[in-house]
Amino acid sequence: MTHGQDTAAKGAPGGAPFLLVFIYRVYAWLIFFPVVAIWSFLCGWMAVLAAVVISPSFGSRVVGGTWARVIGWLTPIRVRVEGREHIDPDQTYVVVCNHVSQYDIISVYGWLPLDLRWVMKQELRKLPGIGIACEKVGHIIVDRSNPEAAKRSITDALERIGDGVGILFFPEGTRSLDGRLRPFKSGAFRLAEEQGLPILPVSIVGTREVLPAKTFKLLPGKVRLVVHPPIAPGDRSATELKSLSRDAVASGLEALPRQG
Repeated sequence: MTHGQDTAAKGAPGGAPFLLVFIYRVYAWLIFFPVVAIWSFLCGWMAVLAAVVISPSFGSRVVGGTWARVIGWLTPIRVRVEGREHIDPDQTYVVVCNHVSQYDIISVYGWLPLDLRWVMKQELRKLPGIGIACEKVGHIIVDRSNPEAAKRSITDALERIGDGVGILFFPEGTRSLDGRLRPFKSGAFRLAEEQGLPILPVSIVGTREVLPAKTFKLLPGKVRLVVHPPIAPGDRSATELKSLSRDAVASGLEALPRQG
């Protein structure tokens, strides 16, 4: 085999044969993405109905969790959760994760054994079906341009949803394009300090290989969710909580250079 032929055979992501990747990409564009768009729209309205008729928790955990798992099955991805023993189902946590892919949401929502409430930017409320579903099941929609209003939204939500939930933050603020852990913003840690809530750090590994940020280069893959021991606020400042949490998340990631 010539060098050029070898490159053609092995030049696809992950060393997979080019022909297999080509067939998969055809599947992704002709079947996967259209099916997921329809499935997401339907699940959004099912979640609204479930939230009204049964409970917001049912709409989030059952309908939302099923939505995520079906997308994972269609991809497909295999998700392994490590550190389940660190989760107390009756405790409310501030959950902080690294963020490199849209599949972070799929993986955490579908496989992390917690009743999660995302802290979402206001713009996502406009997504057809999904936006209203997120509002009805109790996800926390904030105006990031107004920190005081955002703080009130989170405080009001905590009073409504009660105990035994995970308030989910991606404290880097945006997806990392190169996989390196970015500096953490302070909002999640101020909330933990003010409300006396423990922080649950979670490292997400493998989602960037499934779908890199700001691309449609989807591939099947393996994902690990590494749940670290909770960090109790105690007398710690938000700055100290942020540093401890970032170190915990970083410890579960593959060896990559870190920013900041």
